[in-house]
Amino acid sequence: MKFLKPADAATAINPQLMVKPWKVAIIDDEEQVHAVTQMVLKNTKIDEQPLAFLNAHSAADGLRLFQDHPDIALAFIDVVMESDEAGLELIHKIRNQLNNHSTRIVLRTGQPGSSPEETVIRTYDINDYKSKTELTDTKLKTCVYSSIRSYRDILTIETSKRGMQRVIAASDSVLRSQTLYQFGNAILNHTIQLLNIKTAEMYLVSRHVDLFGDAELILLAATGDKVKLNNQWDTEILPADVRAAIEETLEKKESAVTDDIFIGYYHTHEKTQSVLYTRFREPHNSLQDEILKLFAANITLIFQNLYSREHTQETQKELLLILGDAIEQRSKETGAHVRRVALMCELMALKLGQTSEYAETLKYASPLHDIGKIGIPETILHKPGKLTDSEWETMKTHALIGYELLKDSTRTIAKMGARIALSHHEHWDGSGYPKGLKGEAIPLEGRIVAIIDVIDALGSERAYKKPWQENDIIHYVSERSGKQFDPAMVDAALSLFEHFREIRINFPDHTSH
Repeated sequence: MKFLKPADAATAINPQLMVKPWKVAIIDDEEQVHAVTQMVLKNTKIDEQPLAFLNAHSAADGLRLFQDHPDIALAFIDVVMESDEAGLELIHKIRNQLNNHSTRIVLRTGQPGSSPEETVIRTYDINDYKSKTELTDTKLKTCVYSSIRSYRDILTIETSKRGMQRVIAASDSVLRSQTLYQFGNAILNHTIQLLNIKTAEMYLVSRHVDLFGDAELILLAATGDKVKLNNQWDTEILPADVRAAIEETLEKKESAVTDDIFIGYYHTHEKTQSVLYTRFREPHNSLQDEILKLFAANITLIFQNLYSREHTQETQKELLLILGDAIEQRSKETGAHVRRVALMCELMALKLGQTSEYAETLKYASPLHDIGKIGIPETILHKPGKLTDSEWETMKTHALIGYELLKDSTRTIAKMGARIALSHHEHWDGSGYPKGLKGEAIPLEGRIVAIIDVIDALGSERAYKKPWQENDIIHYVSERSGKQFDPAMVDAALSLFEHFREIRINFPDHTSH
């Protein structure tokens, strides 16, 4: 890798610096000083950048010069102008009022004895103090070179400092990301800002070969004009030309760079390859390409670990839904009841003002509400007629059985599942089971599942009944507000009925009798 010196780094990050002149201010009440200084320095270039001279003949004009040009690299300031200490007062204002600590200031005097050098250097924030007769051609050029290079290095440090501040700010939003694609987008967007590059689009894609030899193309992150995240989050959002370029890169196993496109290839794991595709709005440079290579090589490893973890979590959540389905099928229902209840509960939680974390946990915990039915004999579960009092007492034990199965888990979803299993048959007026809890003593998740379970069960076809009409369900639920159900739950559920209808359409029952 080619390492760049600070000057090269500055011009690489901002190509405009290659033609932008260094501003040199001459603040002196003697016209001859202006003329001689400019004559000596007129052909001087530093890092291939010329000098641009700004002139002021008094401290007052000098202050206005600094107000209009905060990017002055070097200023020659005379001590005695409209007053004996006009130059010193100007320096104080530049450093303290304008808060300019970057400009290099060389104080010049034609009367060396009037302001002792040691006192001035100690008292004022200046970089050099010279007698006008002391600055010969060579010494003047030497002073300019050293001062402007110092200014350049200060700019580099300031840029790095601001970059680090942006990194810290970016880290906060990145760490707050709740999902992989949010994390990916945050990383890509902040990388663009930190590199000061203008991109049209960026995609980070990985191809993983599983234990069975099946290859899967995974979109880890994407950002840009053409990226649509509202409807889906997978490789289908890749434009055809981008996908073709990525697949070609994966086959060739090598990176490629053109005037407007950077494609980085990374073999991050024995069975995993990744590609970072970047399309630029404007010309990019080798430094940006090098940083992009470093970025993608390292961040891809993080994405792989995160994806593996999220994949495992999604598998666990899917298994909870399958487990819920299995329990429903054993009891007598064979439709999509569990999945509908999960989605409806999530909507209810959000409607009630709960956090997205709570809503998602409820979504995956609600399928466990009847897990205790695995301990109920099939003769009772499958009995077509009305249960006897003894059989009903046995059936009611499924709430406690489910709680006992889950209560010792330290995992959030299982902990909420235990609370739901135990409380979703409690009634708002205290007439439910197994503990006869009343009002808000019933956990919120139990109150939500209680009403959603009933609403969906009434609207579903079963071996022993036809589905109820919506109006009948609404009437039934409304009639039991304040008795079986929490009135707040009833209000929220009724306001969401249209959404519940959409869920039923998307996840219909497939009964077989």
